[in-house]
Amino acid sequence: MTLFRTALLSGLVLALSSAAAPARPGAQDTPAGRAASKPMVTLQMPALPAPVPVTLNPKTTAVLVLDYVVPICNSQPKCKDAMLPAMLPFMARVRKAGMVVAYGTLEENMTKWLPELAPKPGDIKIVCTAQDRFYNTDLDKDLKAKGITTIIMAGWKVSGSVAYSSVGATVRGYTGVIPVDTTAATTDYEQMIGFYNILNQRGGNLTNQPLKPQAPTLSRTDMITFQ
Repeated sequence: MTLFRTALLSGLVLALSSAAAPARPGAQDTPAGRAASKPMVTLQMPALPAPVPVTLNPKTTAVLVLDYVVPICNSQPKCKDAMLPAMLPFMARVRKAGMVVAYGTLEENMTKWLPELAPKPGDIKIVCTAQDRFYNTDLDKDLKAKGITTIIMAGWKVSGSVAYSSVGATVRGYTGVIPVDTTAATTDYEQMIGFYNILNQRGGNLTNQPLKPQAPTLSRTDMITFQ
């Protein structure tokens, strides 16, 4: 969890000033003005738990691939240099196990998947209109029709589609697994917030209990086995 330690040590704080800024001449005596003159509060993010090993049934587990598309990954170094190298060998194992795979992105990106991760015949494809990829789509219906109870979620970005879709999954009764090496965000701060929000959702799993039912678990591709 080097990234998480780095994020904390690099000053993940909500504010750096502990003293009120001097009032400007002519500043208005308004609620906003008075609030701005008060000392700012310094807070530190709680440490995230380490990813945990999980063993999954390939017959009841699906992989949800989000926004691994050329316009995003070619402009985001973390997607090209970190996420993709972890995702490719993992997807090879997923394909070998014959698992259900679902892809979700915006309509304009549906034909722009990275060639090495592009959907194959028979994969579920969801055109999305919101960051929660369950919202206003047939994803839930399609997964339940195939007997899926656990969803592995991967893609761009952890503080966006992955976080919101993890909530969409758990409220619909799925158990979620998020491999931390297959998702990211532009800044370390945003990435830390994304992982924290995933574990702090709904019923919550702040201790990262492995495969807590109807809750998310943080894992890593090399810690996930199929059996």
